[in-house]
Amino acid sequence: MYDYLIVGAGLSGAIFAYEATKRGKKVKVIDKRDHIGGNIYCEEVEGINVHKYGAHIFHTSNKKVWDYVNQFAEFNNYINSPVANYKGSLYNLPFNMNTFYAMWGTKTPQEVKDKIAEQTADMKDVDPKNLEEQAIKLIGPDIYKKLIKGYTEKQWGRSATDLPPFIIKRLPVRLTFDNNYFNDRFQGIPIGGYNVIIENMLGDVEVELGVDFFANREELESSAEKVVFTGMIDQYFDYKHGELEYRSLHFEHEVLDEENHQGNAVVNYTEREIPYTRIIEHKHFEYGT
Repeated sequence: MYDYLIVGAGLSGAIFAYEATKRGKKVKVIDKRDHIGGNIYCEEVEGINVHKYGAHIFHTSNKKVWDYVNQFAEFNNYINSPVANYKGSLYNLPFNMNTFYAMWGTKTPQEVKDKIAEQTADMKDVDPKNLEEQAIKLIGPDIYKKLIKGYTEKQWGRSATDLPPFIIKRLPVRLTFDNNYFNDRFQGIPIGGYNVIIENMLGDVEVELGVDFFANREELESSAEKVVFTGMIDQYFDYKHGELEYRSLHFEHEVLDEENHQGNAVVNYTEREIPYTRIIEHKHFEYGT
């Protein structure tokens, strides 16, 4: 009999398992996938740690959290500085002085303020009814049309005029030449990939992979005093309140015979006509380490 059956070998399940084991509890972790790590799982391809389920960049301003994760892995000094590609023109993200210079040729913060005021003047007294109106009121039509509209519509799978305004109530606008996407004090990628963290957390824990909790739920639940479930909450309650509207992502992986494809880990493609949101070149997450 286990004290805890933990369903899911991702970050949440692994941390719970590690802390419970440290306190003398008998725990077991199961996962329906054939690997630990959940959505932060990294797969080594040609010597590169590929974030199989999408890019994950660890960042926090909480030193206690930072010190905690550094028990399990050494982090590099990766700084997330994505680039947006709109019809072949490149813009830094988040919106900063580099972005505005590329967009308008502005060179000082006051020039940027004046340009945004000019661009948003027509919306001054408008109460936005949708995301498009809200975005134009905040930043103006130039930035909206090139860097927000198409990308947002691809993410949500619907027109910006059909999305509520609260989604984009605030936009990060920096009047400095700072391309660091996050404001957090601590940031990086684990050297060797996220698997290192999970493996160290689960080193003393019993783990069984390829186990579908829902295929044998009654027996699994009876094997422990308590169940810690880290999957989809609507599925856990047998969809008795209906299905939650999850937005899923589709990933395609390619190995290219070239040393450096795009010069950056993340390049977003913001025009609606391109059928994907971004290209990730995973080697740059640990480049030089």
